[in-house]
Amino acid sequence: MNVRTTAGYVAGALLLSACASQTEAPATDPSQQPADFYDMAQLIPKAEFHIAYFGPYNFVGTKVDGYEANKCFLQANAASALQRVWQAAWQQGYNLRIFDCYRPQRAVDHFVRWSQDLADTRTKDEFYPNLGKDQLVGQYIAARSGHSRGSTVDLTLTRRLSQGSYQALDMGSPFDLFDPVSNVDDPGISPEQRANRQLLIDLMAAEGFAVYSMEWWHFTHLPPAYPDTYFDFVVR
Repeated sequence: MNVRTTAGYVAGALLLSACASQTEAPATDPSQQPADFYDMAQLIPKAEFHIAYFGPYNFVGTKVDGYEANKCFLQANAASALQRVWQAAWQQGYNLRIFDCYRPQRAVDHFVRWSQDLADTRTKDEFYPNLGKDQLVGQYIAARSGHSRGSTVDLTLTRRLSQGSYQALDMGSPFDLFDPVSNVDDPGISPEQRANRQLLIDLMAAEGFAVYSMEWWHFTHLPPAYPDTYFDFVVR
């Protein structure tokens, strides 16, 4: 099947055709969803949306403030770029598994409160086994996140299997493992894991996404349309 002719892809391409070249976003109220933020399920409906902070299985150990739906929103420039990434991956037999996109500022605030509660270490063994909780602030958790600008996405690649299911590529560490092994160039990963990371990086870089060196899954589309605005509308 030619993915260029699927209804979902064509509708998404038409939807974004007028705004994909946008270079300057208008001033807006951070508490309101801007008109140029798009629900990625409408643009790449075949992608896998596993929004980590909508449920309790994440490093905080509970549903995170501001997530009321398993949805991924991105600003138009990043949205159209990720649409093209998905198409390129799909044509090579892969799919995108998306863990987080736009993140409300109230969710970031939730992360900061959690990081300051040093007595709560329920998720340490799984998410930060080799670091103290106080070491997470700065490199992994900060008071502001690029996610809140609508240009950053956390994701991985999955391979389509013959029976129609998907298997995540081995990236050497799971999503949100706060550990040196999650660094893009960690020397301890295998050649296969390194190649898988590079495949994801190459697909994303081809459409203007830059990887964060500390987290192989974290990409920001450059330049962000809202460089100084951190939105706080609820994901719903």
